[in-house]
Amino acid sequence: MKSTSNPFGLWTLAWPIFIEVFLQTLLGTVDTVMVSRISDDAVAVVGLAGQLFGALTTLFMTIAGGAGILIAQKIGARRGEDARTIAIMGVTVSTLIGIAISVLLYTQPHALARMLHLSDDLLPLWKDYVAYFGGGMFLSAMIAALSTAIRNTGNTKAPMFIGIAMNVIHIAMNYVLIFGMFGFPEWGLFGVTVSGNVSRLFAVILLFYVFIHSFERKIQLAEWRIFNSKLFKEIIRIGWPLGVNMSGWVFSQLAIYTFLAILGAQELAARTYMNTLESFCFMLGYAFALAVQIQIAHLYGAAKTREAYKGAYRALYISLAVVTANALLLLLLGKYLLGIFTNDPVILSLGQSLLVLNLILQPAKVLNMSLNNALNAVGDTRYTMVTSLVSMSIIATGCSYWLGIHAGWGLIGIYCCMITDELVRGILVLHRWRGQKYLRKGETTPSLPKETAALTV
Repeated sequence: MKSTSNPFGLWTLAWPIFIEVFLQTLLGTVDTVMVSRISDDAVAVVGLAGQLFGALTTLFMTIAGGAGILIAQKIGARRGEDARTIAIMGVTVSTLIGIAISVLLYTQPHALARMLHLSDDLLPLWKDYVAYFGGGMFLSAMIAALSTAIRNTGNTKAPMFIGIAMNVIHIAMNYVLIFGMFGFPEWGLFGVTVSGNVSRLFAVILLFYVFIHSFERKIQLAEWRIFNSKLFKEIIRIGWPLGVNMSGWVFSQLAIYTFLAILGAQELAARTYMNTLESFCFMLGYAFALAVQIQIAHLYGAAKTREAYKGAYRALYISLAVVTANALLLLLLGKYLLGIFTNDPVILSLGQSLLVLNLILQPAKVLNMSLNNALNAVGDTRYTMVTSLVSMSIIATGCSYWLGIHAGWGLIGIYCCMITDELVRGILVLHRWRGQKYLRKGETTPSLPKETAALTV
């Protein structure tokens, strides 16, 4: 008997994403602890390189993200063949962009270090990590495009299991290759790059298998040459503001990390450790934000705009409650958790001073991300792009330099600016969602026969 369960229910979508994010964060923390055993300098390099990789990732996420939203919309509108074609194009184009990024990172690590004002002491570690781990960025592009497409068909479980397996392999190989266990060479940070590339390749193979079976018709090898200009224009229409928005955020964070590099390696390491701890606060809110985007895109495609409008608030309230509780818990335990990573008294003092500010930062991030994703799901990506770029440029980046560097407030000043940026953007997207401009457009869109399955949490 065929299951009548709805794959686009909020909780159905959210719980696998949450488990995936939780275990990735947990394993990422273990990864950070392992790297910290090399040195605090290695942690600083990985933290700064991670921001650079994130900035470049937005180039292929422009395509993958736009394609993902459209896949859910087309499935909601009962246009499965269009969703299938969009998915194929999204993966193909994202992979090509990823290859170009890999070439850049492999050949130009020194030039990138100079651009980011990296100290000479960190340069040897930087060259190895950026060239070899960054050289595998095309694998990250494929993982992002494949998993985004699969999730937006309503299948969030497969990327969860594959993501968990990938991270377990990465951690296990890290243990062996960083410390030279079981007769293997002691490669240090270079070992992290090897384990990262092997685990990503494993994930790509499994995701590819799931992807080609994710639609009503199996995707054949010859179909990877498909290019539908009309549908690709739809991807670009939604994707380019989404990509600019993502790029703006990541480049803003990259600029902030550059300011931290100016302050010193201890400030850079402290922010990297705090970023790891903050991820635990935010992960359930992040899972609901991703889930609500998929659900609202599906509802919007099915012209169920009232349910979409209410669903965004439901996800927001749940996320705010959980994230605030997590931030309080981190405040109580943060002193001990920071001690897992380092014994440096300066880094510990810096990290502890940020724990109170984190009580404001995390709820502000949830408000902003949840309603940002809701607007993106209905195609209102230009508004989120404009408001984000203005706020991030002036408040997150400009004021961070003025208050953190020029005024001498250091890491505390930079955190205050990050909080203000999230709150301003959160209030703006809340006002936009309440106006329901794009939702009303969905109400006037000619709809196909309604689905019989109810959309429930």
